[in-house]
Amino acid sequence: MQFLKPSFDRTSIVIVYLFRWTLLVIPVALAAGSLVAFFLWLLDRAVYVRFDHSWLLFFLPAAGVSIYFLYKFWGKNAEAGNNLIMDEIHEPGGSIPTRMAPLVLLTTVITHLFGGSAGREGTAVQIGGSLASFFARKLRLSREDTRILLTTGIAAGFGAVFGTPVAGTIFALEVLTMGRIMHNALIPCFMASVMADIVCSAWGIHHTHYRISFVETGGNAIFHFNWLLLLEVIFAGALFGLASYGFASVSRAIKHYSLRLISRQWMIPVMGGMVIILLTYALGTEDYLSLGVIGKYSNSVTIASCFHAGGATWFSWFWKLLFTAITLGTGFKGGEVTPLFFIGAALGNTIAMISGAPIDLMAGLGFIAVFAGATNTPIACTLMGVELFGGNHVLYYAVACFTAYYFSGHSGIYRAQRVTVPKMGANPKR
Repeated sequence: MQFLKPSFDRTSIVIVYLFRWTLLVIPVALAAGSLVAFFLWLLDRAVYVRFDHSWLLFFLPAAGVSIYFLYKFWGKNAEAGNNLIMDEIHEPGGSIPTRMAPLVLLTTVITHLFGGSAGREGTAVQIGGSLASFFARKLRLSREDTRILLTTGIAAGFGAVFGTPVAGTIFALEVLTMGRIMHNALIPCFMASVMADIVCSAWGIHHTHYRISFVETGGNAIFHFNWLLLLEVIFAGALFGLASYGFASVSRAIKHYSLRLISRQWMIPVMGGMVIILLTYALGTEDYLSLGVIGKYSNSVTIASCFHAGGATWFSWFWKLLFTAITLGTGFKGGEVTPLFFIGAALGNTIAMISGAPIDLMAGLGFIAVFAGATNTPIACTLMGVELFGGNHVLYYAVACFTAYYFSGHSGIYRAQRVTVPKMGANPKR
C-alpha cells in the first residue's frame, strides 16, 4: 500500500489548495460582483437621463475638467487604471489604492451622463483589481499569492460586467502577457469569475442578448463549413485586425499629441469634449455617444442593430472608433471593450452588405474579433463568442479572432501588456 501514499499526498495538497483559494476568492467575488452590479445600474440610469436631456452634452467639457481634477487631487496613481493593475501583477510590491474603485465608478458614470463615448470593462476590471489588492493587503499575502488574487480581480470584474464567466477567466490569464498564460491562477480565476457573475445577476442585472440566426448549409461529411464563407471570414478577420490596430494607434496618437501640444492639461478634456460636440452635430446623430448598447430612437445605430440589414451605415464603425479614441485619449474614463464590440459589429455589417455574407454572422464575428485584436486575447474572445452566440459557429469564431490577432500586430490598448512570445517569431514593433 506504500505506493498509494504519493498519490494520497498529491490529492491532499490539491484539496487544501482549492479550499484555501475558495476562501480567498469569495470576498473578492462578492464585493466585485456587487459593486459591478451597482455600477451597471448607475450606468443604465445615466444613459437614459442623457437620452431625456440632450442638452447635457454641452456640459461634456466641464465634466472632463471635473474628472481631471478628481484624479489630480484624489486619484494619486489610480490614473494609470488597468495598466497599474497589470504592472502590479507583473511586479508586486507597488500600490493599488482602494480609492480606485469608487473613483473610476464615479468618473465613468460622469463620462456617460454627459455623452462621452466609452465602455465599461475598464471600470469593472479596476473595481475587481482594487478590491483584490485591498484584501491582499489585509490578509498580508505573499507576493505570489498577491499576483494571483489580483488576477482573480480582473476575472471577477470582466466576468460580471459582461456575463461571460469562462471568457472572463481566460481573459484575465491571457491579457497579461502575450504568448504566455498563468496556469497557476486558472482555478482561482475561474471561481472568481463565476461567483462574481452569479452575484451580479442575483442583484437583478440583466445582460444584453445577441443572436446569430444564420444556419450553416452545404459543406461535406468531413468539413461542416462552407469553403467560400470560410475565405470571406479570413478576409474579414484581417480587416477586423486592422481596425483593432487603427483604434489602438489613433487612441495613443490623440493622447500623445494632446499632452505635447496643450500645455495646460486640464484643457485637454475641454478640447476633447468640444470636438465630440462638434462631431455629433456635424453628423446629425447621437448614435456614437456613450456605450452604443441601446439607442435613443428605434432606428438608432446600436450593437444589436448591426446584426440586421440596414442597422448601420457603411462608416458607422469608423465614427465610433473616432468618437471613442477622442473620448478616452483626452482623459475621460471608461473602458474600450464595449466600443470595440460596436466597431466590430458595425464593420462586420458593412463587410456583409458588400460581400453578401450572412449579416448577423459577420456582425458577431466583428464583435469578438476586433476585441481580440485590440487586447491580444484570441482564445478568450473565441470563448466569448460561444458564451454570447452559442457554439454552432465556433470554427468561424476562432478563424476570425486568430486572424485578427495576427493582423493587429503587437499594438494593443494596454500599455502594460508584455510580449513573451512575439507573433510569428518577429520582433515586436508596437
